[in-house]
Amino acid sequence: MKVILFGATGMVGQGVLRECLLDADVESVLVIGRSSTGQRHAKLREIIHNDFMDYSGIESQLAGFDACFFCLGVSSIGMNEERYRHLTYDITMAAATTLAKLNPGMVFIYVTGRGTDSTEHGRLMWARIKGKTENDLLKLPFKAAYMFRPAGIQPLHGVRSKTAWVQAIYVVTSAVLSLLNRTSPKFMTTTEQVGRAMIKVARDGFPRPVLESEDINRV
Repeated sequence: MKVILFGATGMVGQGVLRECLLDADVESVLVIGRSSTGQRHAKLREIIHNDFMDYSGIESQLAGFDACFFCLGVSSIGMNEERYRHLTYDITMAAATTLAKLNPGMVFIYVTGRGTDSTEHGRLMWARIKGKTENDLLKLPFKAAYMFRPAGIQPLHGVRSKTAWVQAIYVVTSAVLSLLNRTSPKFMTTTEQVGRAMIKVARDGFPRPVLESEDINRV
């Protein structure tokens, strides 16, 4: 399986990249990002790309892939709706539309979050925009598309949040998070489980297009 990965320097993306590099079924990984991951691996190739709304200059390098794991995402805290929509909806759809055109046999997996609003009409701004993003991704002519909606995510194996205060919380609460992952799979997963589930779903499929935390853990 040949994989394209967006968001490989973020917390979720770091974990997904680790599992891709470890998995024997993943032949190669192409990372698209604004900065390098700093990693070196025989499976790994990176393209530094600054305009996430325009892929015309690198389209020739984006064909022939089996799966895309889209792990780009931002918090809506302190952000107005227009800006959040651009960073969440516009950027995701620009990449997905390009990839659907170049790779009709591709499986596209998008990381959203628990509480995403599929009706697009709820009171929470982030949930409405995530819901519209999910809905419009599912309309694209991919072989299949899946929406991963994790709740809490515990970083493992050296994976770190780029936000210092968030990372500090993870360090302090690591024992509690481990307990929650074992006892409350509906509310907690790990970066390892997310990455492994993405690979398995891309390879084998899943009965529904939306996977909540408990589905991710079960897979």
